[in-house]
Parts: sequence; structure tokens; C-alpha cells
Amino acid sequence: MRKSGDFWRRVGRVEKALLLCASVFLVLYLTGVSPAAQSLFGLAAIVLGIVVLFRAARGAVKQAIWRLRNRLIVAYLFIAVVPIVLITALLGLAGYAVIEQMSIYLVNRELDHRETSLLRPAETLARFPMRDQETAVNRFLAMTRPAFPEVELLVTGKEELRYPEKTEIGHPPAEWSKSTRASGLVIKNNKLYAWAHVVAGGNEVTVLAPLTHELLAGFVPGLGDVNFFPVMGHARASHLPPPVNALDFRVGGIYPVSAPHWESPDKESQLFLMVDTRLSAVLGIVFGQKQQWGEKVLDWLIFFAVLFLLMELGSLVAGVRLSRTITGAVHELYAGTQKVKEGNFAYRVPVNGSDQLAELTTSFNTMTENLGRLIVVAKEKERLESELEIAREVQAQLFPKDVPSTETLELKGVCHPARTVSGDYYDFMALPNQIAFAIGDVAGKGISAALLMATIQSTMRTQLGDVDGNTPQLSTARLVSNLNKMLFATTAPEKYATFYFALYDEAKQTLMYTNAGHLSPLLVRGSNILPLDSTGTVVGAFAWATYEERTVKLEPGDLVVAYTDGITEPENEYGEMYGEEQLKDLLVKYGNTDSSEIIARTMEAVNHWTKSPELQDDMTMVVARRI
Repeated sequence: MRKSGDFWRRVGRVEKALLLCASVFLVLYLTGVSPAAQSLFGLAAIVLGIVVLFRAARGAVKQAIWRLRNRLIVAYLFIAVVPIVLITALLGLAGYAVIEQMSIYLVNRELDHRETSLLRPAETLARFPMRDQETAVNRFLAMTRPAFPEVELLVTGKEELRYPEKTEIGHPPAEWSKSTRASGLVIKNNKLYAWAHVVAGGNEVTVLAPLTHELLAGFVPGLGDVNFFPVMGHARASHLPPPVNALDFRVGGIYPVSAPHWESPDKESQLFLMVDTRLSAVLGIVFGQKQQWGEKVLDWLIFFAVLFLLMELGSLVAGVRLSRTITGAVHELYAGTQKVKEGNFAYRVPVNGSDQLAELTTSFNTMTENLGRLIVVAKEKERLESELEIAREVQAQLFPKDVPSTETLELKGVCHPARTVSGDYYDFMALPNQIAFAIGDVAGKGISAALLMATIQSTMRTQLGDVDGNTPQLSTARLVSNLNKMLFATTAPEKYATFYFALYDEAKQTLMYTNAGHLSPLLVRGSNILPLDSTGTVVGAFAWATYEERTVKLEPGDLVVAYTDGITEPENEYGEMYGEEQLKDLLVKYGNTDSSEIIARTMEAVNHWTKSPELQDDMTMVVARRI
């Protein structure tokens, strides 16, 4: 049932209509109901069947020429073979028509000549004195016998002369007698004659010469059979010459001729002069009545025909071979695309020759090789992006989720990484009676910088994790120095970081800090700004590095703003950095607003300065506000 349903869905509307009409017609035919309906549905089924067959044939043709090789061969046939065949056929038909008309012309010319040779002796006889009848007849026969071996003669005037003596020839009808001179063809008693009629010197001469197959065949010796259809019927014996070679075709010429009737001159019958000859016979007559000339011409025709055929076959073979080289390369490229489609980028198309197709094949192989490499790179990139995503998620867990708060200090921090992971660092941590916060910038970007940032965080949290209420006064310099020694011992020499670490004493409202090569945080007090300068070099670069610590008293309303170089160093389209001065102006302008507003305004100002959708560097900022 499922297969039949699929078949019915694949069948088109016309095919469905054909099946329906055929089924209805079959039911009506078997039941004998409504002959008119039978005829209607039967006719509809026939028409639809023709349409279906046409569509099927068209689909079969499309399927047959789907391959480029078959399409090129068909195009070659239409472009080269078909025109040549048509031109050859046209030349053959034209040659046949010329030979046919030449054979008709030869017979007509000879017939006209013989009719003239019958008319002139009749004119001479009409003017000849009839005293000696025997001499007159002999002289007439001597003049006409070469053209017409048999004649019937009637001379009337002062005397009457007949030849042969028992001939039944009579005077022509009155219509003929009105003319003093006439000749041509005439039908008498359903037989065809050449005749002449002359009235001169008081005499009336009438001559009839019967036309027979033998006589007509001798008009042009060696030409073939000549016939006037339908009055002469068919010849008993054929005079058609035998063929001299395979190209000595039989040529049949036909020409309409009108002939009057003897009894009724006004009545004419349509006759057809028919000549049955051969090509060699006509050519032999045209070339000086020499049969060997016709044979030679045919031999040359055969030679050139064979040469033409061989050249055409050679060009056809060359065209097919050339098309095979083209289609073979295209087929190989198609097979290559199928392999690539299946994901097999190691497949290589065979390269044959040194033409443009070979270059195309080489380019295809190079393309697939590069695609294979790109796939490997893309997979590696996908793997790295997956690892980066994992690193980003891990790093997101490292940044502080909870911001410690006290009665006198408010903290706020944010980090916008330029890439998936960031090399910037900031952290908050609550201690007994103190709050620690830090910011750093690891040299480099990417995963290695993020790993070093994680190491810095874990080291600092480990040192601060052991602090309790009985711990002596903490030293930011000692903590940073311990961090420097640990990083130097466990990382490569080129791995280092700038680092700023501060401890806020809740009871004294003082801020103790150590700046290890980091950009100076800014202490904003009203409209005055005090930089918290560096107290040592970067951490992780030198084992002997020493660090100092400083302490400042924070008054209510004071702001301590720490940031990385992603805030001040981004450049605009002219290569100008945002700079510390613009940051100071912004902090003075928005110093009385909320810490989140200060951070948002700063980020917005930097992005507006660069006018770039992408960050040039990690942007990290920490704001500590004395309440």
C-alpha cells in the first residue's frame, strides 16, 4: 500500500488523467453503456496518451544528453554533419535535376531538328513540278528517310500523289488547310505522328511520320528509352545502357507536351515526354558524344566522393576523439566533485595532457588539497574555540562574584576581554577588619595569559587565605614579593605581569598599596587627582626585585580608580591614543555619580574614541569609593 501510494504521488496530473480516462473507457466498453461516452473518453485517452508519450520521449532525450559527451556529439552532428549532409543532398538533387533536364533537352532538340527536316522537303516537294512523280517521291524520300524511315505522303493540286500507293492518308481538316505551313506533333487514331503541311505553288503537301519507341530511342544514340506517355504505352525492349560503375545512377526525365488531334485541331491532349537514361550516357553525349568521357567523369566523381567521405569520416572521428578528451576530463572532474561532496579530500583527478583542461584539473586537485588543509585547520580551530570557550567559562568563575562591602568603602570592578579569554586580572577579598583588592595585566593575550592570570589569583588567595584575627599586620610589599618569587620560579622568563595590590583598613580608613609596574591608579578627591605611582617593577621577571608599600588616608567621597592599558592606550583612526588626561577629565566630570555609572561612561568614551566594533585590548577597571 505504501509503494502504491508513493507511485501515485510521483505520477503527474496528465498521467493521472490518462489512467482515469482509460479506466472509465474500459468500464464503459465492457458494460456496453453509452457509446457516445465511450467515444468521448476514448478520444480523451488517445489525446492524453499522445501527450504522455511526447513527455516521456522528451524526458528520454534529456536523459540521453545529460552526459556532456552525448551532448557534444549531438551538437557536433547538428553543427557539422547535418549541414554537410543537407548540402550534399541539395547538390545531388540539383545535379539530378540538371542531368534530367539535359536529357530532355537533347531529345527535344533532336525532335525539333527532325520536325524541321520533315517540313523543308515538304516545301520543296510543293514547289516541285509533278510531271515525274517517281522522281519527286524518290527525291523526297532521300531527304526525309535519315530522319524518318517511314512516312505517309499526300500531294494534291493539278495532280494527286500518294506514298505509299495504298496509304489511307487523307486531307487534313479545314482548320489545318487554312495554314500554308505547319509542323509538329499530332495524334491520329490514338497514335502519335510528326507531321508537316505545306500549301505552295498550287499544291498541298501533307506528310505524316509515325513515332515509335525504336525511332525515339535512336534520336540520341546511346541515351536510353524515350516515350510519349500515355499514347505510346511501354516499349517491348529496353534501350537503357548498362551502368559503368556503382555511381552510374539511373535518371528519369519528364517534360509536359501538348499535342492536337488530327480530327479536331482545337482539341489538345496533355502528353509527357519521358526519358529513361543513365548519368554516364548524358555526360558522354555532353562531352563530345564520347562514352569514355562520361565514364572518366564518373570515375572522377567516385574518386572525389570517396575522398570526401573519408575526409568526413576522419573529421568525425577527430571530432569524437576531441570531444572524448573534453568530456573525459569533465567526467573526471565530476567524479572528483562527488568525492569532495562525500568528504574525500584525498581524491585526486588524473591529469592528462598539457592543455587548459589539464590546467583546470591541476587547479581542481590543488583546490581539493587546500580544502583538505582548510578542513583540518577548521577542525583544529573548532577544537581550539571549544577549549577557549571552556577557558572562558573557567576564567569567568575566577573573577569575584560577590563584592565585599563595609560601612566605609564601596568596591566595583569589571573586565571586558578583547578575545574569548582575558589576560587582565582583578580580584576582591574580605579579611578580618580589612578588604583586599588587586588589579593586574599579564603580558600577552589568549590562553597563556589567562593561565598566568589564574596562577596570580590562586597565589594571592592562598597567601590571604591563611590570615585570621591573630595574624600580624599584613604587608602588601611582602605579599607582592612572594608572588614575584613564585612566578619567576614556575613560569618562563618572558612571562610577567604588572600588578597593583591594596589593603583597606576599615578602622583607620587607610589604604596600603604596592604598585608593581602597573599603570598608576588615580585617587580622585574632588577636582584633584593624585596618581598612586609604582613602587616596584613587574612581577615574574626578576627574582631579585624588591617592592615598597605606601599608605594613604581616604576621606569621605574619595575615589580610587585602577585600570589597565586597554582603557588609555586604544587609538582612533588617526593613531592617537585615548590617554590618561581624557580619563582624568571624565573622572572629574562623573566623580559624584555611582561607581557603575563611572565605569559605563569610561567604557563608552573609549569605544566612541576608537569607533571600532572590536576591542583593541582587554579593558579592566576597578573603582573603590570611600563612603
